[in-house]
Amino acid sequence: MDEGNLEIIKNYLSQVGATLGELPLDKIAQVVEVLGEAREKGNRIFIFGNGGSAATASHFASDLAKGAICKGKPRFKAFALTDNVPLLSAWANDTDYGNVFSEQLENFVEPGDVAIAISGSGNSPNVLNGAKAAKAKGATTIGFIGFDGGRLKDLVDIAIIVPSYNMEQVEDTHLLLGHIITTCLRKGT
Repeated sequence: MDEGNLEIIKNYLSQVGATLGELPLDKIAQVVEVLGEAREKGNRIFIFGNGGSAATASHFASDLAKGAICKGKPRFKAFALTDNVPLLSAWANDTDYGNVFSEQLENFVEPGDVAIAISGSGNSPNVLNGAKAAKAKGATTIGFIGFDGGRLKDLVDIAIIVPSYNMEQVEDTHLLLGHIITTCLRKGT
């Protein structure tokens, strides 16, 4: 067994564990409450991000739509704005990549809906524009962010900042947040 790899594995897991211990539990619980209220009122959830965050957006939307089903509660209306590749690429080609989420939200988002913006740095222009568009239309905005929160932390109503500058570990934690929130919602919150 390669001792160097074992040391890398131990260090990585230790760093992730330390990061998890610093997460703002009160804000995670607040997100659960906001999403639970949206479910009860029949509002929609729109989730978006780039790269690994796009994958997390798709995963979280799927978890909410299927994994959070709870007997006696309405089902979630959750959508990842990253999943309609033809529409995303049309906005990128015909306007600017910075508009791929904001223009979709202009079509769909309504007051009372929830928009979850995912960005490791908190500074992706298209994610920032999406958060601004959702907020302007009366949606509650949530940010899953890393690093120091970037500009996104000041644009959203609830910012969950993963206190790490390691992108892989930020993305790991964002996925874990989706699973924690889904688990709470499936239990009837």
